[in-house]
Amino acid sequence: MSAPLPKSNGHFQNQDSNRTGSLLSLGASAQGLTQEEKDEYSHFVESIYRKQYDDVHRYGGRQVAESFIQELFSILFAGYFSELTFRDLAQVEDSLSFFFLGAKKKLSPYLTLREEKSIQPSLNANDLIYELKRSLPRIYELIWEDAAAAHAGDPAAESIKEVVLAYSGFYAIAVHRVSHVLYELGVPIFPRMLSGYAHEKTGIDIHPGAKIGGSFFMDHGTGIVIGGTTTISDNVKIYQGVTLGALSVSKDLAKVKRHPTIEENVVIYSGATILGGDTVIGKNTIIGGNAWVTHSIPPYSIVYQKSEVRVRNSQELDNQIDFTI
Repeated sequence: MSAPLPKSNGHFQNQDSNRTGSLLSLGASAQGLTQEEKDEYSHFVESIYRKQYDDVHRYGGRQVAESFIQELFSILFAGYFSELTFRDLAQVEDSLSFFFLGAKKKLSPYLTLREEKSIQPSLNANDLIYELKRSLPRIYELIWEDAAAAHAGDPAAESIKEVVLAYSGFYAIAVHRVSHVLYELGVPIFPRMLSGYAHEKTGIDIHPGAKIGGSFFMDHGTGIVIGGTTTISDNVKIYQGVTLGALSVSKDLAKVKRHPTIEENVVIYSGATILGGDTVIGKNTIIGGNAWVTHSIPPYSIVYQKSEVRVRNSQELDNQIDFTI
């Protein structure tokens, strides 16, 4: 049913009624416009108003996902992501209880959307919080394993504390550990909002559906893309600009496995692109920088692009490759 426009001051009428000229008596924002431009502008204003009724639920905006993860991390990483200091175990428990109360309120609208889409089995807010509580100890363990992997894998990292405080790759995988659990529980939209927030913060784009094993390290991180049906085993290290993506498929194949499988102890260097749901990178393999891979690679392999090295002659010295970017 179409949403009615408010009739305050007689300036609006129902959106289904016949239109005669502008529906809106425009104010200061339309000063200086011609009548034709004012009519177009009034349509624009009405569209903004009506669009809010496309979905009757009020999700609280994108900032809800931001506050959700910030509140959780302020507890999980007290002293790192917040100035919070716990005096005793009871205060930790109280903080978690308060977080779960807020989380229930934030997540409930998305469960309503889930029911409207007839996603079964149905999960109510209490069940969701229960499952989140059950999952949180393992999430916490995995996140600290990721921090340890970053410390061990980067000679420049002087401490795990430095990793937690300063490494964008660590932050992105920490958010993913949470968003993936919510995704697996069937919560619509909200896991994508979490991954989108991490993407904005870090430049790393991990779909919440991606299955990522323990001790995962993204060095530098900028520009990494990991698709939703990717599977990554334990002890994998990838560098900036890596894409674990899909070959082009039709929309009706969106739910099939479209992204690669990375087995344990694989290293993927910067700029490499690995595509396709049938592509498996075998364990203990090294994928060199800028490699383009669309087929499976056996375990213990090395894949690399061989650069050409040529000594310039004297005639070429005046035609140096000298770009300013």
